[in-house]
Amino acid sequence: MADISSIPDDVKWKLASGYAARLPALYDAAFRDVVGKRYNEIEQVIWMELSRTAFDLAHTLSLPVGTAEDLAETLRTVMIVLFGPGFKSESIRVAEDRAVIVIKRCPFADEGAALGAGGTNTFRKCMALTLMTVPHLNKNYTARFVRSMCGEGDRQCEIKIGVSGDLDKKSL
Repeated sequence: MADISSIPDDVKWKLASGYAARLPALYDAAFRDVVGKRYNEIEQVIWMELSRTAFDLAHTLSLPVGTAEDLAETLRTVMIVLFGPGFKSESIRVAEDRAVIVIKRCPFADEGAALGAGGTNTFRKCMALTLMTVPHLNKNYTARFVRSMCGEGDRQCEIKIGVSGDLDKKSL
């Protein structure tokens, strides 16, 4: 019998996060047709609830959430911890109260495409998680998708983070 301690932690993390990133597409393939029109609604509730897990993780790791830049970096960190090193992104401070997350590679988009899940279906999951996580981390801030790889076919995702109510008024 193999000893789990003989497997390096980075290998365990990469494998576990890879399977975690694959699960949404597998559930989509297994249940979308069976559940029918209510599938998106039910699934969105699950991903909104996952935002509480993201909050708990950020709190446990004492990640900063005071500014838009803090929130962008914290959200990136949470996504990498939850979904693995295949998540490639960067955060950019645009102004004192605004930041952008640029996602260049996403395990959800990769797995969704590999398993035939539509890009729009993959985008709904990410959008629900992201748009709920930011205000859970700091109630004064909100997020908005500007570009989307899986939803719109863009070459990267871009997520604006800014003060609630001001995000649409100001151009990045």
